[in-house]
Amino acid sequence: MEPRSLLRLLFLLLAALVLLLIHSTRSYLHLPNSPSTLRRPLLNSRPRPTTTVSSQSSHESDVPHHPLDPLTIQEINTARSIILSYHPFSSSPSSLIIHSLVLQEPDKPVVLSWHPGLPLPPRRASTIIRFLNSSYSLTIDFSTKKITSNPLPSSGYPTMTIEDMNSACWAPLSDSNFNATILARGVRLSDLACLPISSGWFGPQDEHRRLIKVQCYSAEGTANFYMRPIEGLTVLLDLDTKQVVHISDVSPDIPIPKSSGTEYRFDSVSLQDSHKTKPLNPISLEQPAGPSFEIQNGHVVRWAGWEFHLKPDPRAGVVVSAVRVTDPETGEKRRVMYKGFTSELFVPYMDPTDAWYFKTYMDAGEYGFGLQAMPLVPLNDCPRNAKYMDGVFAAADGRPYVRQNMVCLFESYGGDIGWRHSESPITGMGIREARPKVTLVARMAASVANYDYIVDWEFQTDGLIRVKAGLSGILMVKGTPYVNMNQVPKNEEMYGTLLSENVVGVIHDHYITFHLDMDVDGSENSFVKVKLEREETDQKESPRVSYLKATRHVAKSEKEAQVKLNLYQPSELHVVNPSKLTRVGNPVGYKLVPAGTAATLMDPQDPPQLRAAFTNNQLWVTPYNKSEEWAGGVFVYQSKGEDTLAVWSDRDRSIENKDIVLWYTLGFHHVPCQEDFPIMPTVYSSFDLKPVNFFEYNPILKSPPNLEKDLPICNAAASA
Repeated sequence: MEPRSLLRLLFLLLAALVLLLIHSTRSYLHLPNSPSTLRRPLLNSRPRPTTTVSSQSSHESDVPHHPLDPLTIQEINTARSIILSYHPFSSSPSSLIIHSLVLQEPDKPVVLSWHPGLPLPPRRASTIIRFLNSSYSLTIDFSTKKITSNPLPSSGYPTMTIEDMNSACWAPLSDSNFNATILARGVRLSDLACLPISSGWFGPQDEHRRLIKVQCYSAEGTANFYMRPIEGLTVLLDLDTKQVVHISDVSPDIPIPKSSGTEYRFDSVSLQDSHKTKPLNPISLEQPAGPSFEIQNGHVVRWAGWEFHLKPDPRAGVVVSAVRVTDPETGEKRRVMYKGFTSELFVPYMDPTDAWYFKTYMDAGEYGFGLQAMPLVPLNDCPRNAKYMDGVFAAADGRPYVRQNMVCLFESYGGDIGWRHSESPITGMGIREARPKVTLVARMAASVANYDYIVDWEFQTDGLIRVKAGLSGILMVKGTPYVNMNQVPKNEEMYGTLLSENVVGVIHDHYITFHLDMDVDGSENSFVKVKLEREETDQKESPRVSYLKATRHVAKSEKEAQVKLNLYQPSELHVVNPSKLTRVGNPVGYKLVPAGTAATLMDPQDPPQLRAAFTNNQLWVTPYNKSEEWAGGVFVYQSKGEDTLAVWSDRDRSIENKDIVLWYTLGFHHVPCQEDFPIMPTVYSSFDLKPVNFFEYNPILKSPPNLEKDLPICNAAASA
């Protein structure tokens, strides 16, 4: 044997021995008790199949009380048994992979006609399955034990399972060329951290098999391995067979960034910080009499006249349904919204090079926004007075597990003002009236690998609903040979910002599309654009030259309702019930009020944008259709974009005086900066659903002020 061949053989044997040693000494991750993080399984956290329910055994006896309550542990186990006995799955149960198993909600009229005391409508489950490399969409009827088959989309694959993601990260280690490449880069296999990256769709070569790309990092010396990319190394993997299809190594000379300065854990950074500023004193909202809200039967929330159903969901994260508010004049519980949730998240990175062009994530449809929801941290994610809600989901083998503390509910008061007025001294009236603004927040946070998303549904006493999204966590960065901007050639495109030595934060966007099934005082609503336009004055009648005029336009069809926001062509965006009028004749309504947002600048024919065409407008309005819930389609993974909100809306269906759904996209352009390194301060944006002529007068007019006698006296610490 030639010396070179012998050396190569010894090298591969050594790599295999190292890998075997790691496998035999590292502990296994047990999915139910340690919720997995997306795209982040390290080599030392190899999963095993889920087999048991979490130690939170209190859920084992849960039963549904409301038509919209999620599947219970007992129901998931029953559904699994029915599926395993169903032909053809019964012929090879080990080949069965359950990608989704959730409640199939009853038809909307059935839910709206139900009230406590009536028996629940028949319970059904909806499941999406992969079996022998084919997809199935099925409905399970618990009362009859029957399964019915549903049509499938023309392209794409189901949302990945956690097991898909974890196994994809391990699969390249079975390839000797991959192991040799890692070691040649100077990275020990024991320090390897790999991420499963959805590959998108870029043409026929990406069809007829599930593909995923895997990229890796060095975790040596830091928990923040995201800042230490092995730049340019990409593995193309068959997600069904776990076979390596291709290895691309385009930048072997780019150094791996240093680990120093990348830590973010308190114990680590506090030891490094010799120039501390004085820390803030602890702060908390105390409620000696307890919270003012109540959670009935686990999912129905009541607070300050509001009532709604709240549940965790493996794809949407959290779903808010059956929203009603009490009229302060009549005491009637009036309908506001039937269902609201995060429908899709689109995150395209703006680097078109070989190792980056495919990074155009759909975080709900590809990864499962709720599957990535991490347990919330008391006193930091949520205040002391919060109550928590667990998610009960099905793993890939169909067994139930519990995602603990997935959602929190709390009352918030930050010193804001509900309303106020003080009279000027010139009136001689000593009036000083103000009311505190307390709100109710339902919160979840999803750690989608490096990025953390916080989604709040905030209910206010004046009838307003604020939906807020926060972005935090860690940037996805690329390696670079440069340590200072003075080394970068003048005409070189970096596709981002140099954040630290050898680290570039790549420019990217975030688009979060919300499904808002509004039912304002009933299901038959209309969408109205209230256009604000400049009107010229008759100079014979006024010294003014111009004024603003509001003109109402009722959209008759979907295309008339599509909205691209423009500061110089403003409109108010109303959903009204034309059959319900106030005492002075205005139709009751709610309006969508955008805050800071961003619009896509990508070419509409760019393959990622074809799949994400639902972001082409900030607002769409469609007629209610139970099957149209996911803006990117039921199957997003490797889809071509034939089953999206944009395709549905192109039918231009009638929406006047109909049961209508609003789809609003909250957008962020992110040009990274050094303050985002090594971990990002949270950036927020939001939109409001605000009553407009819904109430006869200010609904919090009669709310009482805070008085000193009603509040506890908290003594400051002696050292204060």
